[in-house]
Amino acid sequence: MVPRKVNRESSSSVCGLRRVVPPTVAKNAGLMSLKFLTGVALICATSWLPSEALARRHAKPETDVATQVVALSSLPQPAQEIHHRIFDGGPFMYSKDGDVFGNLERNLPRQPRGFYREYTVPTPGAQNRGARRIVCGGKDERQPETCFYTKDHYQHFQQIDPQR
Repeated sequence: MVPRKVNRESSSSVCGLRRVVPPTVAKNAGLMSLKFLTGVALICATSWLPSEALARRHAKPETDVATQVVALSSLPQPAQEIHHRIFDGGPFMYSKDGDVFGNLERNLPRQPRGFYREYTVPTPGAQNRGARRIVCGGKDERQPETCFYTKDHYQHFQQIDPQR
């Protein structure tokens, strides 16, 4: 057998075989890595944003907020009962009653997070909580400054006038 001569200076791998990567491929690989890392960074950054911040991009302008006023006495009887329970501090039928309402669609006047709270109005024949809600806002849960009624699961709101 004839001994094989290996050029150790140009050899960077086993058996004297040299890995040759064309410069354009190396440059493109670097750019692809950079693009990949940038994409990962953007995904991570947006996942940390609060959901309200993401929803604001596609929200309606502030001018479309609830403007129609409805008398408390003209609401369905279950809505009137829930309205009275809100001011009495309960009891409520559902564990979600009293939870913070985010107003992500901006159908109500803009307020800081935690201002609005939602309450379920029983819907006849519904197997779940149904679509009807009262959303009240204020610093004190038991003495809200204003309340709104929706019969279509937050699509349209009417401001409740408790004096009428």
